[in-house]
Amino acid sequence: MDNRLYRTLMMIAVALTVAWLGWSIYDSLWGGRQPGDSAYFAANTLFDDERYERALEEYESALADAPDHLHALRGKARSLLKLERYDEALAAFNEAIARDPEFPAAYANRGILHDQMGEYRKALADYEKALVLDPELAEGPHWMTRFLRLQPEKPPTIEARAGYLRQELEKPESERVLRVPEVDEAQRPYKM
Repeated sequence: MDNRLYRTLMMIAVALTVAWLGWSIYDSLWGGRQPGDSAYFAANTLFDDERYERALEEYESALADAPDHLHALRGKARSLLKLERYDEALAAFNEAIARDPEFPAAYANRGILHDQMGEYRKALADYEKALVLDPELAEGPHWMTRFLRLQPEKPPTIEARAGYLRQELEKPESERVLRVPEVDEAQRPYKM
């Protein structure tokens, strides 16, 4: 290899390493993190690892540091949903929606909650509101999200669930099948 080419490549490698190190130090010390962010990010990791009780503790810690941390409130609501603490989850989703009524994932998640509580008309209304606010929710999780979750099969989307509920709710009450546990369990809360 040419000596000049080698020196040039070496300088580029050193410059990139120094830039990465500088950015890492800046981001960890002065990177614009707000109170509660560290606990919030830790909670997200715990939630992704399906450690919902610990995630809830971290979301609550983030909210103790920053009561207005809307992302932590949404995470808390999702954790409560997964822990089947439905009344608390509903209160948290309602508060999150009151703070930001244009955030579609909150409606989608509250719809999932209503669905699990057996309040199918409310679930349908929330699913439809979420889809009006963001039609892309109909596509479900992106392939990369599913890859990172080790989820090869596409889970049921809120659009599919809304269509199913709409169809079943039109039937006479004695003919309705509103719960299919193996399908319902595959539904995951939305995180945006």
